[in-house]
Formats: sequence, structure tokens, C-alpha cells
Amino acid sequence: MQILNKVADLMILNILTVVCCIPVITTGASLTAMHYVALKMARNEECYIARDFFKSFKLNFRQGTVIWLIELFIIAVLVGDFLIMSRMEMAFGSVLKVIITVIAFLALFTFIFVFPVLAKFENTVIRTVKNAFFIAVLQFPKAIVMMVLFVLPLPLFLFFPQITPIIFLFGLTVPAWLSAKMYSGYFRKLEEQIMAANAPEEGPSVREEGEDERIFKDELDEALVDDSHIG
Repeated sequence: MQILNKVADLMILNILTVVCCIPVITTGASLTAMHYVALKMARNEECYIARDFFKSFKLNFRQGTVIWLIELFIIAVLVGDFLIMSRMEMAFGSVLKVIITVIAFLALFTFIFVFPVLAKFENTVIRTVKNAFFIAVLQFPKAIVMMVLFVLPLPLFLFFPQITPIIFLFGLTVPAWLSAKMYSGYFRKLEEQIMAANAPEEGPSVREEGEDERIFKDELDEALVDDSHIG
């Protein structure tokens, strides 16, 4: 029954994510909300799929949208450059394609962690992206596996179109849940480290129900620099 409940939760979460991504402009907030719920599921915390999803969606709408627009701009520029060079005879064309490929890899390498970081750590947009890159570097093997997990549904869809219903129901949330299983321990160490550094002298305060569960603002960079050995 626990397995069936988990499968049902992942299916519901995937449908919510896909539906909320349809307007395109809301994709960033939708992906952030998905990662927020996926992490709670990976930690076996009490989780109400729809309520928690829309809580995070609303909370992170502005920053998630800004980050998503940045991603769209980078994708459009890289795809446009690649298409132009593919259709034109250019000197050093092969070298430029390699450079674009490297830039695309670095962008994906960074953005694979950006929405999980936004879902858990409160920060500015620039520092969120910066922290996502630092974490991806420090968690390099996990970042590569996460990239494979999120890219894998695309070739599966192209080469095995008969499994399209499965991809529609689980193509985003299963990679997100498996990824959360991998980075949960590292995030927890950062959470404990940051909360300890920011604990008031009179002792930890009681968190009220419904209060934002993200970690304190503008503290993640220092934690990463001081404890880059955390694995």
C-alpha cells in the first residue's frame, strides 16, 4: 500500500506540474513546486500533494518565473546560434559548435539544481543561481546522474512513443523524486549548518503551522565556502 500510495502521489504531482507548465510563463514556479513536494516525499515527511504544491508555487512564483525566463533566453540563444552555424559555412564552425555545446552543458549543469535550491533556500535570484552552480560542482557525480534522469524521458518518448502515457504521468516527478533522494542528505547538512549559525541566543523558535519552511536568507554562500568538503 505504501508503494501504491507513492506511485499515486508521483502521478498526481506530475499531472499538476504538467498542467501548471502549460502557460509556459509559469514553468519555473511549477518546477520549483514540484521539487519542493518531491523533497518532502523523499524524506517521508507529512505531505499534502496539491496543498504543498500550490503553497510553493505561490511563494516562489516571482523568482521562479525570473529564473525560467533566464533559462528560456539562454536556450533560445544557444539553439539559434547552433542552427545558424549548421546552415552556414563558417570558418571555425566546428570549434564554435564545441564551445556552444560546452556552454549548454554548463547551463544544464547549473539549472539542474536551481529549482531544488529555490524550493528550499530563500535568496535572491542571482545568489540562487550561484549557489546552484556551487552545489552542482560539489555534488558533481550526483549532478551528472540528475542530468541523465531528467533528459532520459525525451529519447524514450522519441524512440518508444508507445510509452507516452507513462512519460506523461511520471516523466518529471520520478526523476525529481530520485534526485531528491540523492541530494536530500547534503541539503539537510546545509540546513542544519545554516540554522545553527542563525539560531537565536534564547534558543530555537517554534515554527508556526503554514510558515515558510525555507532556510534563512543570504547565508548559503558562506556555508558552501566554509564547508566545501561536505559530501
